[in-house]
Amino acid sequence: MNKAILRISLACLAMFVLLLLNVNYVQAFETTSLADKPGNVRVFEQQFTYQRGSILANGDGTDLKIAYSKLEHGAYHRVYPYGPEYAPVTGYDSIYGQSGIELAENKELAGTDPRLAVHNLTSLLTGKQKQGATVALTISPAAQNAAYQALLNDGGHPAAVVALDPETGAILAMASVPTYNPNLLTTFNGVQLDKIDNALLRDPSQPLLNRAIQVTFPPGSSFKIVTSSAAFAQHTVANPSTTIPAPTVLTLPNGNFLHNDGDEPCADGDPSITEAFYLSCNTAFAGLGIKLTAPVLRAQTSLFGMNRALNIPLPVAPSVYPNTPSSWTDPSLTALSAIGQLNDQVTPLQEAMFSAAIANGGELMTPYLVQQVLGPGLSVIENQSPTLLSQAVSSQVASDVKSMMLQVTQNPAGTAYATAGPPATNIVIYGKTGTAESGLTPAESPDDAVFSCFVPPGEGSLTPIAVGVIVKGGGFGADAAAPIAVQIIKAFEATRP
Repeated sequence: MNKAILRISLACLAMFVLLLLNVNYVQAFETTSLADKPGNVRVFEQQFTYQRGSILANGDGTDLKIAYSKLEHGAYHRVYPYGPEYAPVTGYDSIYGQSGIELAENKELAGTDPRLAVHNLTSLLTGKQKQGATVALTISPAAQNAAYQALLNDGGHPAAVVALDPETGAILAMASVPTYNPNLLTTFNGVQLDKIDNALLRDPSQPLLNRAIQVTFPPGSSFKIVTSSAAFAQHTVANPSTTIPAPTVLTLPNGNFLHNDGDEPCADGDPSITEAFYLSCNTAFAGLGIKLTAPVLRAQTSLFGMNRALNIPLPVAPSVYPNTPSSWTDPSLTALSAIGQLNDQVTPLQEAMFSAAIANGGELMTPYLVQQVLGPGLSVIENQSPTLLSQAVSSQVASDVKSMMLQVTQNPAGTAYATAGPPATNIVIYGKTGTAESGLTPAESPDDAVFSCFVPPGEGSLTPIAVGVIVKGGGFGADAAAPIAVQIIKAFEATRP
């Protein structure tokens, strides 16, 4: 045979073998990834011919259906019965894509997860309609509704709230306002969807933004939970009765002056740390921050879940105590960080985690939103078990901080006595208020209102719950944020046996 023809024949044979290998590799190993590609026309057309799985809120054991597919004119149309209330949780499923749980659990809901292969094969053999899996969430409908209604009635401020079970990390409520109606995004009309989507994206109130986990805010005085924890853990302060300096005006190392709110004195200037905590004295905790140093404070924040990316399975914006040279070498800046100002940034979820760790004896459980994934026929293909995220503090430190948080609501001089104490509820709540400076003038934007609190396990017949609330521009934490938490706790506890 001519050598040139032989070479061409061998090259063609090699290319044929490579093509055959590639086809088999794609069919064997890349089926799922190809099916998930947005540009796959066959998958795009098929996704509306079968029933996508439902999303349930079953934190109360009620299996409330908050998203499901309904057959209309030969295609399955997504329905959100509670619309805006659950939008930060469910997200939406549209012809262009998904968000929220619809995105995070898309393989399960769409039925393309390999764990559903047996169910899909059975459907093919029996001629039954293919179905996606049902995703059961940890959300308590009672707590979620109370959170949503409380935020709506707050006066129009952008705000968000998260409630957790301190013992497991299960998310009981996650609400954010302004919000949107996901039903508007389920249309099959591409032109109409573009118009609606663009309007939502251009809306200056940013209704698509889930402020509970996607936005960070300064924590203000709620950060004193962290500073107190570090002080006890480092033995800088011996116990809740130990006195600490609390001048009316603190002269910082750089020569600047730090004042208490309203330039008020803090007791007699030499209060116990408990009294400084429930009065929320800035000078006392700023002084503690200087003694502790920035590295110690940052290490403590990390134990509380800050400075790390979480996935619940929705991605969470990291809450941060910055690791920057200027703030670590200048004790005056550390003083500001110790009272939740400067560059401290937290999500409402993180606020709930502060309290959850204290409520649970120092153990911080990993937050999660999905309890179970159920295949067609209600077979369990995934079941979430609680996992420890970190030992935030020792049980003794947790007990010390807990005793101080009790005084915030139960002592008549406590900052949240009027709004989260006996005048407001007969439920004993442990909390810490925060009024965080926004960096703008009061005329441009009032301070952000913050409240972190919990009802502990093992006290009476109450079920444990931890709540974090942030109201942007709400003003005092005790006035704007604490009442929201109280409404959630009341509604949640009313559902318990």
